[in-house]
Order: sequence, then C-alpha cells, then structure tokens
Amino acid sequence: MYRTHTCGCLRACNVNQTVTLAGWVQKVRNLGAMTFIDLRDRYGITQIVVEEHSPAEARETVCRVGREWVIQVVGKVVERQSKNPKMPTGDIEVTAEKVAILHEAEVPPFTIEEVSDGGDDLRMKYRYLDLRRPPLQRNMILRHKMAQEIRRFLSDEGFLEIETPCLVGSTPEGARDFVVPSRMSPNQFYALPQSPQTLKQLLMVAGYDKYFQIVRCFRDEDLRADRQPEFTQVDEEMSFVSEDDIMTINEGLIKRLWKEMLDVDVQTPFYRMPWNEAMGRFGSDKPDLRFGFEIKDISDIVKDCGFGVFSGPVAEGGSVRLINVDGHAADFPRKKIDKLADFVKTYKAKGLAWTRLHDGQVTSSYQKFLTEEENRAILERANAKDGDLVLIVGDAKDEVVFAALGALRCECAKQLGILDPRDFKFLWVTEFPMFEFSEEENRYVAMHHPFTAPMDEDLDKLETDKKNCRAKAYDIVLNGTELGGGSIRISVPETQEAMFRALGFTNEDAQERFGHLINAFKFGAPPHGGLAYGLDRLCMLMAGAESIRDVIAFPKVQNASEPMTSCPDFVDDKQLDELNLNVTRREETSDEE
Repeated sequence: MYRTHTCGCLRACNVNQTVTLAGWVQKVRNLGAMTFIDLRDRYGITQIVVEEHSPAEARETVCRVGREWVIQVVGKVVERQSKNPKMPTGDIEVTAEKVAILHEAEVPPFTIEEVSDGGDDLRMKYRYLDLRRPPLQRNMILRHKMAQEIRRFLSDEGFLEIETPCLVGSTPEGARDFVVPSRMSPNQFYALPQSPQTLKQLLMVAGYDKYFQIVRCFRDEDLRADRQPEFTQVDEEMSFVSEDDIMTINEGLIKRLWKEMLDVDVQTPFYRMPWNEAMGRFGSDKPDLRFGFEIKDISDIVKDCGFGVFSGPVAEGGSVRLINVDGHAADFPRKKIDKLADFVKTYKAKGLAWTRLHDGQVTSSYQKFLTEEENRAILERANAKDGDLVLIVGDAKDEVVFAALGALRCECAKQLGILDPRDFKFLWVTEFPMFEFSEEENRYVAMHHPFTAPMDEDLDKLETDKKNCRAKAYDIVLNGTELGGGSIRISVPETQEAMFRALGFTNEDAQERFGHLINAFKFGAPPHGGLAYGLDRLCMLMAGAESIRDVIAFPKVQNASEPMTSCPDFVDDKQLDELNLNVTRREETSDEE
C-alpha cells in the first residue's frame, strides 16, 4: 500500500508508530544537518524530517526533491520539540527512514498555498493545480457535504430522487437554450434543459408527489460573479401542497444546512414580505435586511414644487424617493457623495440630490430651490437628525428609482463596512407580479415562467389587467442574494390556456411548444408547486467565497469559455458532415487590416 495514514490525521497519540505517507511536497527546507519537508494531501500537512543519522538513501533522495513532487515516506512519528499550534498535526513530525519519488514535477506556475501568487487567468488555465490549494479543497468538501445533507433531509421528508433527461425539446423559459444537433434526425436539434420544469410537473401528474433532484441545468446567458452557463440546481416539486407547506419544508432544510455546515442556529419561520413592499422599502426583490437605510417616497411633498428635477419626474408618472444613511454623515464628505452620484448613474439615474446634516450644519444640493416648508417636510419624512445623510433620486420610471436607490443603500453599507457575513437574515419575498413588460418584445411576458399560477383573487386579471396581476410565486432570499425561487403551478387546463393566451400564444403555438404538458393535464393533474435552489450559489454563500467559480471544480470564465481545455472549439468537417451541418467560418483578420 502507498500509505497507512493521510497527511492530516496524525496526532500525539500516534507517537512511536511507524507510518507510510504519500502526497505532494509543499516546501523543502534544507538546513544542512537536517532537511524538513512539508508533505501535503487534501487532508492536511505533515512535517517530515530527514536527519544526519537518517539512512543514506533517504538523505540522498531528499536532496533531489522539489516543490509539488509526489513522494512516499516511511518513518516513525515523534513528538515535535517546537510545536506548531496553527497546524492540526503541529504536535508531531515523522522522521524519515525511507523516501521514494513517485513522480517528479515541473515548478508550478504559481504557489500552491493558502494565498497564491497566481492571477485569475493563470489559475484558471491550470485549474487542476489551483484545486490543490486548501481554500478550494475546503470548498469542494463543503459542497460534497451540502449535497449529502440535502439528500438526507429530503429523503427523510419522503422525497424521491428521480433523474430527468439532459436532451430535451427546446422551450422558451426566459434564457437562450444550448442546442444539440441530432445525427439520427438530420436538421433537428435537442436542447439542454434550462430546468426540468415541465418534466417535474409531469412527475406530479404521474403520482410521484414528492420529487427532488440535484440536477445540471444550462442557460446560454451572460456570466457574472454568481452565474455560470452550466450550473447545479436543487430541484423540488410537491403535490397537494400550499405555499405554506413548501415554505415550511424548505425552512427546515435551510435550518439543517446552516446547523450542520456552519454550526449556526437559524430562526424559523422566516419573515415574509410581498414583492410590492420589498420594492417600496428596499428597491429590490432580494433585499438585504442586515441594515436599514430604507426607501421613503417624497413624491407627494415635491410634486408641486418649483424645482423641475423633483416635480418633473412626478408629473411624468414617476416618483422621487430617498434613503437616510443615518448616523454616517461624517463618513461621506463631498468627494464621496460625488462618487455616489456617479454610482447611481450606472443604474440610469440622471443624478443624485443630497442633504448632509453634520455638526449642527446643514448643506444641501437642492435646499435653495425649495421652500422652507418643503425642505422641512423632506427631512421629517426621512426622520433626519444631526449626523445623517439624506440621498434622493427621482425619475419618470419607478424602476430606475428603485434600482438606483436599492443599489445605493447596499453600496453605502459596503463602504461603511457594516455588513456582518455571520449575520444571516433570511426572508421570503412573495406575491411577485405575474407579468413584466418587455420593451424589446413590446409585450408582457411571464416574470417567472408560463406555468406559475395567479393569485386566486387576481385570476380575472390574467388577460384583462396584466400589470396588476400577482402570482403565487416566492423567492427565498439571504442578505441580498436570491437563494432559490418557486411557485404554485397552474394545474387547471382552462387556466393554463388563459395564461398562454395572455402571453400571445395561439392554440397551435401552445400545443407545439407545450403539448406534452397540456395533454397530460387532461388525465388528472393534482395541485402542485415547487422550488429550486442554485447549489453553487448556496455553497458560495456558505463558504464566504467572492465568486461562484470558487465552489465549482471546473468553471467557465467571463466569455463562457474554459481555458484549461480550450473549449468551446471547432470540430472537424467529418463531424459536421455526420450532423448535416454547414458552418460559416469567420476569417481572422490581420493586425494590418
């Protein structure tokens, strides 16, 4: 056998035992009479000692060993004279009797340590080396344990894990599909699933009342820190349940995960907040509740003022709103406020008005344009006092105001350093709009997907008042991040048909795209609903990682490519011929052109 123990398991109780270890050389320190080697595997590091009285073969071998060489060591566990309390194995070391080189290694392009000297691009190119580093290893272990715990919890709740296919028909679910050509059916294509949405609904029709799956999903959309073109989803669906039932089960799941993974006791039930309230108070449908700075509407105060920057947006059907960065005026001098003004412009706001109350003095960008009564009313609405900073945004479109102020309150909190990563504020955001208006398509589209049920009291608005029609949809949110989302589904064929009409589908369109689901409903569909989490995002938050890439073994980079294997890549003409595909190749232009 190559090893009797791992590099992370030896302790004082193992002293005087002869052991065999194998792993990678982290460091070599040659002190003349003695040579120290830090031997590493995914379990930890053990210090190896080769002394002047060690066997000659061992002494000769360690003189050749370099960083990241793979070696085997046979030796005796002894107590360290100079203990290292920062290492789990810091009370012992292994005096080598035999050292065998299993594989020589080139000098790695960056250090394989807790903090590496390699940049993102370099570490992505050599991802297999980056994965040797302890931070990523801890993340991979955490991810594994999370998946195990999810399976245990849901199985204990009576769920069945059922696989659904990865080659499916293309259906519009909000993002672009990845399509796969079929060799056996020329000129026809599969799609990789954006989610198993209709398939899990079919499982409800089939009588499997509690389904789950840890499933790969694919969406051809732009990347960001918490998004990848392929990702892992914890997918759930249940029959004969209400929103309350689904929320209760998932609060239990979250409580279990946070306790088992982080030893944190999460309080349940979670706070519930309708979408309208979330937008009005926080400017976001995924609000961070760890701090205040809530939004206040001052449109009624300024609608008739003579200052067009404020009155104009109200007259055009928009609003003027503020946040009070209470107690932090001293932290935002004028230069910082100007930078905040630039910040809100990235959210399409035209500018930022402000009042700063500091050391008994009031300075303002707008005070002189308003009456004393109007200025006083604004500060009263903001509950402003000495030491506060009031920030105001107005626009003809409420969505611009909400986006700008919602992002601004988070930016201020970030700059102030008041966001505690160990303060976990969970909530449910409920009663989402059923539809949202797409300026690109010039029509209303489903905010979630076409299978979400409307609120019972809004059923008559499905086709007549789309703007005010609410859905039985809910998101679970943590500290400004959406963990997952779901809904009660439409199970009545007539309602589903009305939904398709509301989206502008003809009967033929609906049948072509979703005929498998429509036809299945004819044979008895139970009331059902579900929820899906992004496993990668969950793991990122638990690990305290800055990017979702840090919790995925082999992620993609910003342009959805993978530098290590150089994909995507061209395929040869033979493969294209077999698939009956013709490809228009773009000619590379020279630098002179």
